[in-house]
Amino acid sequence: MTTRLALALALALGMPMSAHAQTPASAASQPANPFFAQSPLPLHYPQFDRITDADFAPAFDAGMAAQLEEIQAIADNPAKPTFDNTIVAMEKSGQLLERASTVFFNLVGTDTNPVREKLRSDYSARFAAHRDAISLNGKLFARIQALYDTRTELGLDPQGVRLIEKYHTDFVRDGAKLSDADKTKLKQINAELAALATQFSQNVLKEVNDSAVVVDDVTQLAGLSQSQISTAADEANSRNLPGKYVITLLNTTGQPPLTNLSNRDLREKIFKASINRGSRGNAYDNTALVSRIMTLRAQKAKMLGYPTYAAYSLEDQTAKTPQAVNDMLGKLAPAAVANAKREAADLQAMIDAEQKAAGKPSFTLAAWDWAFYSEKVRQAKYNFDQSQLKPYFEMKNVLENGVFYAAGQEYGLTFKERTDLPKYHPDTYVYDVFDADGSQLAIFIFDPYARASKRGGAWMNAYVSQSGLTGDKPVVANHLNIPKPPAGQPTLLTWDEVTTAFHEFGHALHGMFSNVQYPYFSGTSVPRDFVEFPSQVNEMWADYPSVLKHYARHHQSGEAMPQELLDKVLAAAKFNQGFATTEYLGAAMLDQRWHQISVDQIPDAAGVMAFEARALAADGIAYPPVPPRYRTPYFSHIMGGYSAGYYAYIWSEVLDANTQQWFEQHGGLSRANGDRFRKLLLSQGGSQDAMKLFQDFAGHAPQIEPLLEKRGLQTKLD
Repeated sequence: MTTRLALALALALGMPMSAHAQTPASAASQPANPFFAQSPLPLHYPQFDRITDADFAPAFDAGMAAQLEEIQAIADNPAKPTFDNTIVAMEKSGQLLERASTVFFNLVGTDTNPVREKLRSDYSARFAAHRDAISLNGKLFARIQALYDTRTELGLDPQGVRLIEKYHTDFVRDGAKLSDADKTKLKQINAELAALATQFSQNVLKEVNDSAVVVDDVTQLAGLSQSQISTAADEANSRNLPGKYVITLLNTTGQPPLTNLSNRDLREKIFKASINRGSRGNAYDNTALVSRIMTLRAQKAKMLGYPTYAAYSLEDQTAKTPQAVNDMLGKLAPAAVANAKREAADLQAMIDAEQKAAGKPSFTLAAWDWAFYSEKVRQAKYNFDQSQLKPYFEMKNVLENGVFYAAGQEYGLTFKERTDLPKYHPDTYVYDVFDADGSQLAIFIFDPYARASKRGGAWMNAYVSQSGLTGDKPVVANHLNIPKPPAGQPTLLTWDEVTTAFHEFGHALHGMFSNVQYPYFSGTSVPRDFVEFPSQVNEMWADYPSVLKHYARHHQSGEAMPQELLDKVLAAAKFNQGFATTEYLGAAMLDQRWHQISVDQIPDAAGVMAFEARALAADGIAYPPVPPRYRTPYFSHIMGGYSAGYYAYIWSEVLDANTQQWFEQHGGLSRANGDRFRKLLLSQGGSQDAMKLFQDFAGHAPQIEPLLEKRGLQTKLD
């Protein structure tokens, strides 16, 4: 019925994503709708050229109706519950709904429009009600309970036993054991949460666009490249502001132009525009939504028998308890802030020296100065700046001769671009992916550019997930938010964008290598605090010497990046890690604070920002020059699927650092090492306990020391 990846999307968007079923009889009545039958394209790749926005609502309606019929038939089956007539039947249910909803929510994230946003709003509560109609079906749960009670006596393989256990856990956590009155109340809460999550997400996107900074005079843009200035001019023209320049924002606190802009007043203006998003008292203010969402989540947790929403959310993660998360974050925070303060001292010294040389009074380092002066300190310490790197990182070359090359060296994969398949946006690339034996493994979509219709950040999603039960092979996509240069100019990446490309492809590999029987376990359908682990491991190849040499080539001359510059890139790997760790921990600890309080402790809208300030101070992470990576009103992760789960990135990084250490100790990048990682971990999806998968590969329990060394914190902890 639902995969773990689909469940994460459902939590984020108020939407149940379901696995495969037979096409309903009503399909014949609507032959023009491309969702009413499986796509005839290779690997069931979506028919983007045939899909229109008018197709979604009929497919949603028919898909929900068909799945409810399928589910009710399972619940009403007079035969004794068996694995096949109950669990497998549920796994096969909802094919039409999954096809339509998978494409719809992926398009909402990558290329939304007013029609899609209205559909999202109109259907969010209905999707939540649909999910509740299944998970709160008493007769259905009675069959699951009967199988759960006898699961070890059914002659199933371990994956089948685990599937019964996971269904039972999900249904209990969804309220299957509640009284009828509480089930009714829970349905109301879920419907409202779904609607609020949709509204929050829409406000974030609108606020990003509304908060763009208009610049009147090109001289204020000193420090930006000509390409960046042209992009700002093009954005102004698109907004009917001829002769002006518009600096667009990303949905993070820090903004890329702050690294290069020499005009301090403009840096401050951009920074303040960023941090005030969602709390300005305008139409897109999210503070009231935050208060209501947190109240409803706390009420839901209490109803289900948990003291806080964090306790509820973490129970089925590898961390298990809020205390485990608090302990890990609490160990890292003091060292991170101490490192950040040492870095700040270097930045302040640079400011003082420059101001003195210019005969001007100095000023105190502020948050909008950090990126600008840290780049100057980087240049002074390592004798290079990030702009020196960009000519060697042309986007498609990084993808094909870096990301793909590493996958070829490690796993034997090959890639071939194809231009015959339809695209949902012209700025995307499509590749066939072939295994080492030459057979087709997957189709991969690469969507690199930022646009107003695309949500912020970087992510992977699956259009088709692997399953032995259905015979499906993966169709997966990676999405970045790289500024698109003016026509005719190359797309040159920053080092952060390069590592992000490797990171997201780690998620893609997790999806492509999936080799499980049941859709529930497919690909990245693992605990949230484990899902980032394989992607972080894949980052290690970005600066691996043999890989870096293969793709770091000048976009005009083709010459390799000089060895001296390569060495400087590697030497600077731990630079600014105090800042990076502190801004991340600020957000992760803020997430826990919001979700570790009871209903009576939740502030109203007017108190949301004050609560945030108190929480950061209480955790010792309130350091003004380094604000959280996300502030509460634009913290989309925790208002969606990562509620009480933003810690997952660094929790996963502990596993990643241990795994990187294993690779280094066993010869680095090789087919033998890659094949082992694929067999023992990447191919398993959620079919086994996540920590068991890690320990089977690494040979020991996770240790924190490799992470401390990786981030340059190992000498700062007691």
